[in-house]
Amino acid sequence: MNLYEAIFLRQSVRQYSMTAVAPELLKRIGSFYEQIKPLFPGIKTEIGLVENTDGKWRAGGIFGIKAPYFLTFYSEVRDRAEMNAGYICGQLSLFMMTEGLGSCFIGTAGLREIPSVRADKKLLMVLAFGLPKGPLMRRAGDARRLPVSELCVYKEAPKRWMTQVIEAARLAPSYKNSQPWRFVVVGRRIHIFSKKEGMDKPKKWSEFSFGVMFSHIAVASEELWLEVDLIRLENVSQKNFRNNQYVLSAIVKEQGENAE
Repeated sequence: MNLYEAIFLRQSVRQYSMTAVAPELLKRIGSFYEQIKPLFPGIKTEIGLVENTDGKWRAGGIFGIKAPYFLTFYSEVRDRAEMNAGYICGQLSLFMMTEGLGSCFIGTAGLREIPSVRADKKLLMVLAFGLPKGPLMRRAGDARRLPVSELCVYKEAPKRWMTQVIEAARLAPSYKNSQPWRFVVVGRRIHIFSKKEGMDKPKKWSEFSFGVMFSHIAVASEELWLEVDLIRLENVSQKNFRNNQYVLSAIVKEQGENAE
């Protein structure tokens, strides 16, 4: 299984065997993190590991998640830092699945033993992971997600690879499964919007969720031999939309092809 295949089968795992995994596997997770190209390269990040195979800690209080390991993600506090964190953590979660590990994003609350700051960086996310007690994967098609017809508008008949990229984006996990994204596809351009309800008071973890969704676009594009560039188009950002707020645009093209 590769990262792209994991997109379609991954589920959030909330019950774990407290069995320790091989140290080599934990090292591979660290090595994979080092290889990820961040969404915004200028933001410094680092990860840490909290071992909990004795079951001493439970994230989120008495009814929270008990996992054998917690990956901690720290970042500089800068514009788009949470989106960048989601982009990196999304790929880490997919990689864990390819290694037979379940995972679940649990935010930053409920583990007082984890420092909230590390040097000049702030704790932005904790990822519970380990060997699952139940199924690692969901069945294909079982994801509780809105259909493409409610999330995306195609202005013209799309190429097959574009529909595959949109499907990968649709399956991205989000805070409380809120699926805050909406897409408008024009040729090779995906204009990405956020639902405007509550945008004056941004929903918790919305920016992080968008980062995870962008990671799915990146993984799908790499698998399909596509090139993707995320940009902000001023001619779109200056328009007033009643129900949505513009975030970014993704220009997707086949390798070696000139952008429109």
